[in-house]
Amino acid sequence: MSAAAPVIVTPGRRLGVAEEYESGAGTYLRNGVIYSSILGTRTITTEESEDAKATVSVERSNTKFAIPVIGSEILGRVVRMNPRAASVAIMMVGSTPCQEDFQGVVRVQDIRATEKDLVQMIESFRPGDIIRAEVISLGDQRSYYLATVKNEHGVVFAQSTDGNSMVPISWEEMQDPKTLVVEKRKCAKTF
Repeated sequence: MSAAAPVIVTPGRRLGVAEEYESGAGTYLRNGVIYSSILGTRTITTEESEDAKATVSVERSNTKFAIPVIGSEILGRVVRMNPRAASVAIMMVGSTPCQEDFQGVVRVQDIRATEKDLVQMIESFRPGDIIRAEVISLGDQRSYYLATVKNEHGVVFAQSTDGNSMVPISWEEMQDPKTLVVEKRKCAKTF
């Protein structure tokens, strides 16, 4: 009996087809396709007999997996921006690092709670900024919708155009301590 390399899977992930594999523990079969029913590690086990199919199964592990849910606080990096939204690569959910890549979007109307019509994306975030945000919706198939309307949400780390770490000097400005250049950001309230 041999086993293939383990892979972490989420519920609903396609694992294979019934013609190639037997459905094992932690999986279900629908329309000839085998899916994961739990969060865990996928294993494929083959039997010694020649006519037997390999069995695909999913086992839970004791390690923590971070999956964003509505209301959870995330830490992410701004990847790209346009005038209406910023794309964010989610790195942590709460205090748990993400095992998989999750994408989020902060829309311009979800940056501040007041004066939403005056908010400009370029004055709130820049690509490369690390932000703290809240998951407000599961969004579409590609990304979660995030918001930074609370005072404790916003940019927690930013670099200036010279590459120096910046410090917040107000809720909407950060300063490079070496060159004293001030740049606009939606800063997170420090704890």
